[in-house]
Amino acid sequence: MEKVYGIEYSKPEVVLMQETGIGVAETAARTCYDSFLNSENEAIRYIENNIPDDATCQKINDIEESNLLHDLAWTHFHHSILEHANISFLIRGTSRGVLQEHARHRIQAISVRSTRYTMSSVINAFVASQTTENKEFFIEKILSFDMFVTCNAEYNRIEIGAIYDKLRYQSKTVENFNEIAVAKSSLPLLDELKGNSEALFEALEAGKKKRNVGDAFKHIITDNVKVDMVVTFNLRSLKNYLTLRDSGAAYFQIRWLAQEMMRKTPSKYLDLIIKKG
Repeated sequence: MEKVYGIEYSKPEVVLMQETGIGVAETAARTCYDSFLNSENEAIRYIENNIPDDATCQKINDIEESNLLHDLAWTHFHHSILEHANISFLIRGTSRGVLQEHARHRIQAISVRSTRYTMSSVINAFVASQTTENKEFFIEKILSFDMFVTCNAEYNRIEIGAIYDKLRYQSKTVENFNEIAVAKSSLPLLDELKGNSEALFEALEAGKKKRNVGDAFKHIITDNVKVDMVVTFNLRSLKNYLTLRDSGAAYFQIRWLAQEMMRKTPSKYLDLIIKKG
């Protein structure tokens, strides 16, 4: 947790999920120069006169150091070879604001928690609150979801209050609001549990989820909402990402993410993309 501009923020969590190793990148470079025998790695030298079998490929994937890759990266700046190494991260608890910044990095694979499919609990809380017209019920319920990167309860109450007001406005202007908000099979619950917000919320949560409920309600949330994602970079693109986003000029939340990604990246990759000293 860190305070910025008077507001406390939580920081994202990062897990390294997959790494392809640097051996294929050296193999690619040696293929360009036909220099397999010059490698310090026995598995690479083996390729000179042989098609690598599964055991050799595994040894190549396990390579921890490559003099050639180091020279290409730092002496000749031949970074395209680094595109043969890939790293995947699971990212938890960054913000939608960071997601917008992240998307500007063109060469990456990115899969993000969808607001189309994952907003049902928020909408259920609002629908349940309307049976008693209880804004405070909605605020307390959403506070319990821990859905914002901001950590100040007072500030988050303002944020949630604004979400409530937007939904309230929409509920008064859309004739079939409840049909849009909850699954058809759950509509009878609104009459059965009228006057009991907690019981209605629990029943809606236990029932069938409304498909694509976020389509009608994306407008209610802001850049402050947490998102989870899995991203895969090739090493050249990761170099670009970390260089730009670990800069003091970067948006502070994406800088936190870049720093955590760097901490979780094995040294065999960092040695090829981050200049020491």
